[in-house]
This record gives sequence, structure tokens and C-alpha cells, in this order.
Amino acid sequence: MEFSCMDFKVGKCQGQKLVDGETMPLVLQPPVADKADINSLLLALKTNREWFEQLIIKNSAVLLRGFDVKNAQEFNDIVEAFGWDDIRYVGPAPRTHVYGRVWTANEGPLSEFIYYHHEMVLITQSPKTLLLYCEVPPPEGGETPFVPSFRVTERMLEEFPEAVEEMDAKGLQYSFTALSKNDTSSMRGRGWEDAFGTSDRAEAERRAKALGMDLEWQPNGAVKTVLGPRALTRVFEGRKGRRMWFNTVVGMHGKELSSARMADGTEIPEKVVKRCEEIIEEESIEFKWEKGDVLFFDNMALLHGRRPSLPPRRVLVATCK
Repeated sequence: MEFSCMDFKVGKCQGQKLVDGETMPLVLQPPVADKADINSLLLALKTNREWFEQLIIKNSAVLLRGFDVKNAQEFNDIVEAFGWDDIRYVGPAPRTHVYGRVWTANEGPLSEFIYYHHEMVLITQSPKTLLLYCEVPPPEGGETPFVPSFRVTERMLEEFPEAVEEMDAKGLQYSFTALSKNDTSSMRGRGWEDAFGTSDRAEAERRAKALGMDLEWQPNGAVKTVLGPRALTRVFEGRKGRRMWFNTVVGMHGKELSSARMADGTEIPEKVVKRCEEIIEEESIEFKWEKGDVLFFDNMALLHGRRPSLPPRRVLVATCK
């Protein structure tokens, strides 16, 4: 699809890359200075909604830059402009509701690196689109690196074809242990009561089952969630038949509170996990946040994370079906 829209002009940002003929992230700016206000942007998005949605699929990451997006309310207006259905976040990251469909991103310590992942990859229904808004850019660090998922699959197949096909054939099983209450000192510190929206264990089990997970209650009030089998790779419609590395093996394998193995109990070789971690980092793309940036991710196509950062940093998020 050739770029053609009078309501936006193509810009550039440091760090963007050309991947299989696609610019990531594609930067869109106001066509003229007097079209940088939020009302002009909302009109442009509503007028060109179908075109913009196709652009997200084509380029995987689209960055709106130079528009005067002032706060969470205006970001929420952008989210609402597309008419996409909301999807409630389920996962270990501590988050706080801000406004409308807008939440804080992971509130874990800024000093820690949040590892690459597809949003809610372990849940039976993941968001199609992830939107991020930079309200306060960090003075240093704090980038949101992302990775074209199909490139990870391609390179892993080149180096470990038998291991990849075995994991894909058997499927994966994950486990994660969550405390009862939130612990914001940890980037995975969301308690199960907050995650499931209830303090009733029976109700938590019912809600967990609907999301495709089993619960094992621990003596200290924590709960171990068990998920599986889950796919190693997936192919999604409209994305050139690309085989996405749609899993969180590296992020959960051999950690203190989590594990990842094949669904039949077979352990994943450490050298495979280690090399995958290196490949993911080698394929990463990142840019420096600027105030007012709005970033659209195709969650089916991209892994993303967070670099360590000096405070303050405030990036807000919305997830859409």
C-alpha cells in the first residue's frame, strides 16, 4: 500500500529501521503547522480510519509525532476515535486506571528492564492493537523497544529447526506465582485479587478458567497460575503469512516466580533460550520518546519491552480488540 493521505505527512525518527520493505516505526506528522491540534488530529483519524488501520497492519508500528496531545483525556479521545472494543488487561504488571480506557503502563521500578512480550500473549484472547502515549518523557533511557516477531521465528528456524518444530508441535506450558495483594516494588507485582477483580477464590477460579488458566493455591495466600498448552508461533490473517514468535519463553523460562517448558513436561534447552534472547535483542528497534507521542503497535506482529529509565517517566496505555 503506497502512502497517500493529505491529512498526514511522513516524518522520521532516530532509530527507525527498514524491515522487509516496511519502515518501523512509520512516523506521521501534521501536514501543516495549524493542523497539529487535537481536534484536527481526531478529524483526520476518523476520516481516514480504514486507511490508518491498514497502515498499522502494514508497518506494525505507527508513531504520531508533533501533534499537541496534552493529557490522558485527549489520548482517550484518540482511542475512542476508532470505535475499537476495549479489552481488559490481565497480567502481572501493576497498573492504575487513569481516565476512560486509559491506564498507566507497568508501574514497576523504572530501574528495571521489562522484557519483550506480546501484550497478554498467555491469555486466550489478546489485544489486536496496543496504544501508548508519552505524557512525561524520561530524561534518560525509558525507551519502548520493539521487535518484529516474524524475524525471531525466521532466525530461530535457521539455527534450531528441530527444537522450534518440537516446541510448536507439543505446545508450551507456563506457570506464574502471584501474591494476594499488589507489590509495586516489582514489575511483576500485580496481586491475584487485582488481576481477577475479586478476593473470592471460587470466583477467581471461574474467571481464570474463562481465560484458559488453572489455579493452584499456595499456603501463604499466593496463587500459582498454570497455562497451557500454548502455541510457540502463530500466523495471523492479513500479515503476509508471517509466522510470529507468539510466546514468552525467554521472559518466563527459569525465573524465580515463573517457568516455561513444553506441554508434555519436556524441558526447553537452556542454549536455545539463551540464543533466542540474543536474537530478540539483535532485532530490536527503539526511539526516544517525546512529549505528546502516540504510538500504535500491531500486537499480533510485535514484541515490546521497556528500557531502564531515570525518573520521571509517564507513559499511558490502552488495549483494544
